[in-house]
Amino acid sequence: MKKFSGLKCTVAFGCAWLGLGAGVALAQDEEAKRGGTLVVHMASEQRTLNPALRASTGVYEISGKIIEPLIDRSYDGYVPVLATEWSSTEDGKQITVKLREGVNWHDGEAFQCDDVAFTAMNMWKELLNYSSSLQANLESVDCPDPHTAVFNYSKPMPLELFVAAMPDLGHPVPKHLFEGTDILKNEFNTAPVGTGPFKFVEYERGQYVMTERNDDYWRGEEYPYLDRIVWRFIRDKSAAGAALEAGEIHESGFIGISMADVERLSNDDRFDVGTKGYENNVAHSTIEFNHRNPILADVNVRRAIYHGLDIDFAIENIMRGFAKPGRGPVPSTGGENYTDDVPTYPYDVEKAKQMLDEAGYPVKEDGFRFKLRHRPAPWGEYTQLWGEYFAQAMKELDIDVELLNNDAPGFLNGVYRDHDFDTANGWHQFRSDPAVSTMVWLRSGLPEGSPWTNQFGWKDETVDTLIDDAASELDPEKRAELYHEIQRRAMEELPVIFAIEHPFISVTNKKLQNHHNTPRWNSSSWYDLWIKE
Repeated sequence: MKKFSGLKCTVAFGCAWLGLGAGVALAQDEEAKRGGTLVVHMASEQRTLNPALRASTGVYEISGKIIEPLIDRSYDGYVPVLATEWSSTEDGKQITVKLREGVNWHDGEAFQCDDVAFTAMNMWKELLNYSSSLQANLESVDCPDPHTAVFNYSKPMPLELFVAAMPDLGHPVPKHLFEGTDILKNEFNTAPVGTGPFKFVEYERGQYVMTERNDDYWRGEEYPYLDRIVWRFIRDKSAAGAALEAGEIHESGFIGISMADVERLSNDDRFDVGTKGYENNVAHSTIEFNHRNPILADVNVRRAIYHGLDIDFAIENIMRGFAKPGRGPVPSTGGENYTDDVPTYPYDVEKAKQMLDEAGYPVKEDGFRFKLRHRPAPWGEYTQLWGEYFAQAMKELDIDVELLNNDAPGFLNGVYRDHDFDTANGWHQFRSDPAVSTMVWLRSGLPEGSPWTNQFGWKDETVDTLIDDAASELDPEKRAELYHEIQRRAMEELPVIFAIEHPFISVTNKKLQNHHNTPRWNSSSWYDLWIKE
């Protein structure tokens, strides 16, 4: 095994990715070519394209080319997009953002502060799944002039946290198209109007989304290089792999094809395969519990279940070694906010059985202790395999598991809206800072039904207080210690099992130039991407 970005990977993966650096260097030495249609594989369909309402890579991968954030992230740090500069008062209660002038929405209306203020107060604060907790203390956004937005907070908002949130949680939408409407039912949630390099053309449910070049893009007439982008929804992983090989699609991201095909195509000279461009998007494969079930409300049952999971086996056989054991809601890429000084639950079937006996759940006449209805997320082959492995592992503990398979809307509604499950599995992304992403899986009181948030019926006042304190702590060292405490308590109480930490993987045709050149590339705008024929 080779070490790569702190994670284990096979020799094939590590060697294949060496080709990407050469590809990017070549693009920098050649003159970019205008024109062409890029075709991208999407493994699932979320049926919304508004990143101000749903923070999800399945949304960003499409809408990030249409709707831009205030700030994005490059390998050199955070960079201006619709914002040009930002500053904070010493007490952290007021953040001033200067907005880019001369930018128009795709319908010709000017982009101004009113759009930012409306989106922040009505969507980022109230409706956006990760952002509602982050922006809980946002009281107002003032517009002293059309290109200055002043964010006013009741408690300190660290400027570094605000900036770190903007690439994923800072997409303004046009006020004139949403004001006075039912925001959740607005037609522009699926036909977005933005400021980005590509304009929405068509969304054919279950088939594709199409965009075309924005000839009025603010970066200048040179950009974007591509004429159009088409995202094809292909749920069959084998079919997607075959389409890549046939040249029918150029890119499949977020481990959208089978791990076997990933490994096989990494040896094909036509493709770049690897984890570069996902540094901002490390994920955890999870086991989620419905705490409304009295059996699962018992922490000793949850701990027994963790002891019954052979994480090393899953890493080697499902993730092909491209992962490591999780240690709670902050991954090892979380910098100072991460600690590995937490309780762990080594694989031990006999201990797990003993714990279940002691918790009052002996094996009954039918051969099982109890039954769980389990929903595996449809995000990729590995999430499906992780769900199947969970069912097999629970059988070793004499727990019967019924697998409930759904498409993306069925899974999201079944788990986060309707609570129609006992256990579930999927993945959850870490985005730069705990407050930007994983804390919403622990914080109670979030908007009902918000995907990828604590809709599990679990509440811990100590954790809620720690999360709130960390989000407003201006001292980085004190803030890090608060997150260490949260990690330790999360690993003690196990509201969710953050079982496996892993990067994402893309398979990209080498015809694409300037690909994966930012740490959140698949979610970024692709304004400088071009095709070398």
